[in-house]
Amino acid sequence: MNLPNKLTILRTILIPFFLMALLWDEGNGGFIPYGNWIALLIFAVASITDMLDGKIARKYNLVTNFGKFMDPLADKLLVSSAMIAFVELGRIPCWIVIIIIAREFIISGFRLVAADNGIVIAAGIWGKIKTAEQMVMLCILIADFGSIFPAAKAGIYLFENILIYVALILTIVSLIDYLLHNRGVLAENDK
Repeated sequence: MNLPNKLTILRTILIPFFLMALLWDEGNGGFIPYGNWIALLIFAVASITDMLDGKIARKYNLVTNFGKFMDPLADKLLVSSAMIAFVELGRIPCWIVIIIIAREFIISGFRLVAADNGIVIAAGIWGKIKTAEQMVMLCILIADFGSIFPAAKAGIYLFENILIYVALILTIVSLIDYLLHNRGVLAENDK
């Protein structure tokens, strides 16, 4: 197994540890001191492995079918797990998370159809912006600055909510952009 695939597996293995630290943080009634900071560290490491595995795989021609399958799956598991945890913690409305995760299912299905037709669909600029914004949003939510600075909690809460709704808007925009640019994929077999 090559290094990029090992990094992908590491990212997947880190997810339960991330969730334990986040959900069992002392501030959330758990027993892990500084759990949110441990969760932030684990999330950051997992996110860095996402960046590294792709760069290494492309640079050294280590792209494998396992990597093509597992890398996007690991990414979706990490982000979806974090968002679902924030639903549990009452920090993100459930309906927003459903829309964000539904977008990922739609895009994954689209890519499967495209791959079956021999078409490779690269990520678009809106998808990249959406991903970057989601990572920033999740890091800020994980850090939970409102618990550190109670006097500024209302302002921090407002800022977090703005980030959540920007992520939602970018999710919808990136989905529409993706579907418009690749609408011919579904029509391939209909001819």
